[in-house]
Amino acid sequence: MTFDPVLPPVALAALAVVILALRAVVLRSATRSGRWGVLRWAATTGALMLVVLAAARPGVDAEPTADDAGANVFFVVDLSADSAIADVGGSTRMSAIREDIDALMAAHEGARFGVITFTSRPAVAWPLSGDAWSLRPLVDTLSPAVGPNAAADQANAAAAANVLRYQLIAARQRYPQAEELVYYFGSGAAQSTSPQSEFAAEAVDGGAVFGYDAGDGAARLRAISDQLGVPYVNRAAGDPVRAAETGSADAATLTESPPRTEYYWVLTSLASALLLIEIGLTVRDLRRTRLSDRAGR
Repeated sequence: MTFDPVLPPVALAALAVVILALRAVVLRSATRSGRWGVLRWAATTGALMLVVLAAARPGVDAEPTADDAGANVFFVVDLSADSAIADVGGSTRMSAIREDIDALMAAHEGARFGVITFTSRPAVAWPLSGDAWSLRPLVDTLSPAVGPNAAADQANAAAAANVLRYQLIAARQRYPQAEELVYYFGSGAAQSTSPQSEFAAEAVDGGAVFGYDAGDGAARLRAISDQLGVPYVNRAAGDPVRAAETGSADAATLTESPPRTEYYWVLTSLASALLLIEIGLTVRDLRRTRLSDRAGR
């Protein structure tokens, strides 16, 4: 059994402590209802802790093969307001980005994928995983972010630099024989007045910077491609996307290594069942209270 948490272990541990502390406050009132109240308290507390445990993503790694299960592919996606502009063959840049990611996932069948999104700040939208089937619906829902941090004048084209660096380090430690590919999708934050970061990731094995702004943002996108050591590709023309060539990631080899078996869904299912029971009991108690109030009148 291994774990691949969606948040740093320290953060998950802190969250568990906070939950237990809050639930401890509720325990005193639960004891007034006797054994049944304590049982309900324990079930709800257990459900919440199961969710935290699910966030740690327990699972079993497949037995490694000679090729260490193929490539690690990271998608770095710009969700700033610029991605909502409709200038790529009549479609929005975000629509073109989703189509390009779908094409690259098909081209790298059997690889592990990770998704990092950014505006003025980064976020890990999908931790590195071989579960491509579950990733596709998430890719379909990628859309421009809203709010002050997503404004075009606040965008940071290299906001994901540090997150990508640490994701690559973690991937190398876990899959030392696997090739690492980085695909960047963005507009170059041409309208931004905010300071711009720089990518300082160690050399990767391949990938590309896909630019969806043939104007002022192109220069910044070319600089990012130089920082990552991958080619720059102008996507304004809408040509078919081409995946990076790798030395070991052919489909026949990749399918020999099954993906990691995840068990988070078992924990979330149990938590959902416990919470649904508690919701049902709470609704029943509210009905009884209302009926009692009416009878008292």
